[in-house]
Amino acid sequence: MVKEADSVNPSHALFDSFVQAQTCKETQQNFIELCRHLKVEPRDYKHFYSKLKDRLNYWKAKDLWQKIDKRAAHPDYEQGQACHQNKCLVLGAGPCGLRTAIELALLGTQVAVLDKRVSFSRNNVLHLWPYTIRDLLNLGAKKFYGRFCSGSIHHISIRQLQLILLKVALILGVEVHTGVTFEGLLEPSGSTGWRAQVSPGSHRAAAFEFDVFISAGGGRYVPDGFKIKELRGKLAIGITANFVNRRTKQEAQVQEISGVARIYNQKFFQALHSEIGVDLENIVYYKDDTHYFVMTAKKGSLLKKGVIKQDFPDVNQLLAPANVNQKALEEYAYDAADFSTDHMLPDLEFARDHAGRPDVAMFDFTCMHRAENASLVKERKGKRLLIALVGDSLVEPFWPLGTGIARGFLAAFDTAWMVRNWGKGGLPLELLAERESMYQLLSQTTPENISKNYASYSINPSTRYPNISMSSIKPTQVKHTVLDSLRRLEDLLSWCQKNTAGYKHVKVKDLSESWRSGMALCALIHNFRPELINLSSLDEYNITRNNKLAFDLMEREFGITPVMRASEMITCEKIDQLSMVVYLTQIRNALTEKDTPAGNEGLFLEACITLKSIFNNICFHLFASHYFRSSCLPQSAPTASHPTTRPSRCPETARPPPSSTRSSATLSKDPVVPVSSSEVGGSELCYFCNKHLYVLERGSAEGKFFHRSCFNCYQCGSTLRQGGYAFLSDMGRFYCELHSAAEEEERDEGHIGSQV
Repeated sequence: MVKEADSVNPSHALFDSFVQAQTCKETQQNFIELCRHLKVEPRDYKHFYSKLKDRLNYWKAKDLWQKIDKRAAHPDYEQGQACHQNKCLVLGAGPCGLRTAIELALLGTQVAVLDKRVSFSRNNVLHLWPYTIRDLLNLGAKKFYGRFCSGSIHHISIRQLQLILLKVALILGVEVHTGVTFEGLLEPSGSTGWRAQVSPGSHRAAAFEFDVFISAGGGRYVPDGFKIKELRGKLAIGITANFVNRRTKQEAQVQEISGVARIYNQKFFQALHSEIGVDLENIVYYKDDTHYFVMTAKKGSLLKKGVIKQDFPDVNQLLAPANVNQKALEEYAYDAADFSTDHMLPDLEFARDHAGRPDVAMFDFTCMHRAENASLVKERKGKRLLIALVGDSLVEPFWPLGTGIARGFLAAFDTAWMVRNWGKGGLPLELLAERESMYQLLSQTTPENISKNYASYSINPSTRYPNISMSSIKPTQVKHTVLDSLRRLEDLLSWCQKNTAGYKHVKVKDLSESWRSGMALCALIHNFRPELINLSSLDEYNITRNNKLAFDLMEREFGITPVMRASEMITCEKIDQLSMVVYLTQIRNALTEKDTPAGNEGLFLEACITLKSIFNNICFHLFASHYFRSSCLPQSAPTASHPTTRPSRCPETARPPPSSTRSSATLSKDPVVPVSSSEVGGSELCYFCNKHLYVLERGSAEGKFFHRSCFNCYQCGSTLRQGGYAFLSDMGRFYCELHSAAEEEERDEGHIGSQV
């Protein structure tokens, strides 16, 4: 009687329609109608699920509520408060994007998902690892798809998996916008934060501001700042084919093929080759919404069968559409499928893809792409954005091994854990380092080496990876992914190139070696102030003269002190990029009268944090400790002005009198941040010789800055090393360890004598 009453209840009928919907469009429409009838607003994401549950007191829904409630009750989510102040945009409504969105919604994040597609049409079937089966069952997969994992082999079509995850995401208040094309990130402007540029531009997703961006849109949607590695192996050509599953008794009796490799069943593959001319390395057959086959074919048989028209050494050219006979490809896949199932599948008919064509495709397994890092942080105008990759954007799967969805879900959980720490105010370097530590494990995971206690799985990586080290990557190793200033340096380089273009003997390719001859600096000055310099009088080989002219002009006209001595542009082995960046930034600001809010200190600090190449060039030690160490740069060769013998004693008036007692032989505690623009430009004086001190040759200890070649023992003149000196602060002198003891003893004796 109760069930009959339920059948006439409009809300129950709408819920049933929503659960049973078999297309993306139908799912979204039924969900909207259900929400309207129950008078619940999906945009009220913080309270939507609880209101939906309260107003839909339906016995068929209660089991689903119990499963979701059990998941949401996990301590990781802190009752939906862990990330309640965060907003996230997820690009891509594929399985990994939706699975990530679900976790973020459980954390309390406001989540919007964008996808340019309006339908779920991918027939290919995914192999599921045991933990993914348990995970999907706990999300109510059986409620949405009764045949879930009912076969002898556990798998599911991509389309069905997307529908399951879409329905769960909508129930949790995730906004899913289909038919919307993502065109790029828009940096903060005025009072607005990070947003997305979308098409159509009038879509309300264009106004959505967020502080977390997850790219799950595949290899074509990798945001700026990520580098992709290409992994190449032996030539491997993959073919996927989907045939209509009419679900007849005869079809049901055909055995699936979990994966047969040539090495394990040579007799089968030899018969396949000799009887029908199809030469394969392996083949897989799953029976799901379609009869799905994936195989690796040998190039020789594809050429012989006319599938590939002409042989080319380049794989892209070999498999280009113009070089593939589509009809021959269909016949090849059909013959392989028919033979491998012992001709027991009646009336094989290709299923149709999203364009209505036979669903058979050939692609390259040879080259796999993988992101070098899984996440990064950008900051513009005081607003930070956490960016992460999941799914194919992170690692392309190898279809024959069935690793795609399993590793994809693991990456989704790891990303959710990172966002959780982000929402709780974790330090960017630390949470990124932890994420990269997890990423190192991803390509090594198998069903055998992850935890078998699936019931305890959560977004916390320690519940899934046995014997995990969540700090195998150190914060100092991910500096280049924080406060991304790469674009600023690219802008600086572009500005320099634009304003030196067309000048003879000038070709700016970088922010270091291109400036050695001095011609580029002179051209830059001439471009803005032609009256200051006569370029025709310059000789590109007279490096010292050219640089001295440019340095003197910039110092006289604009007050910008030289980056180094003009003569050292010849003698130095490698021009320091950081110093040139600071110097050129000052020049750009002066020539264009452009003042940046943070001044040169901001660029100096940002470069120290983010640019790995600069970091390697000048050997900055441990930014995380915030100490600028004097051993950054290799010691320069002694010069006439800086002998290695005992230095002349500086007048006591050269520096303020010391105020503390003898200091221990420790490194300078001067943080990077307070370095002034004058210090960066190099205008301060050496503590020892009282001469100009340039960034390139600067060392520091005990709060004193000096030429590294001047850092000598006061008594014997030997070169001092960090950690191997003593500083007598009351006298303002540095000693080697040997003479520091003698000096102190002599001073003590003098003190005793004066007392007597």
